[in-house]
Amino acid sequence: MSGYTRTSKLRACLVCSYVQSPADFKRTGCPNCDFLDMVWVTQMKGNSDAVAEATSGQFDGIVALTQPTESWVARWQRIERCVKGLYAVRVSGRLSEAMQDDLAARGITYRPRDTLDE
Repeated sequence: MSGYTRTSKLRACLVCSYVQSPADFKRTGCPNCDFLDMVWVTQMKGNSDAVAEATSGQFDGIVALTQPTESWVARWQRIERCVKGLYAVRVSGRLSEAMQDDLAARGITYRPRDTLDE
């Protein structure tokens, strides 16, 4: 069994794996990725298509991050610099090539969240 959970009421960010409702992504964007000031991330606010492109409804497991700088789980998940909240352990899906190119142009290494051994 692959383990991916289909949860139509929640979505996970494909960059940082933050989990929240599609309505919250549409209303506020991703609380971790907004600082990147990327057009496609800031377009999430108010845009259902951008939310669908930068998030996934298929993910495996959820961890609650309460002390980002002190958590070994945060280090393991590479979210120790992220805000407190819920995060998917694995997220099914990848950013589009255009989004990956945008990250690379800004010097940001994109690490897909759909594997445990990277």
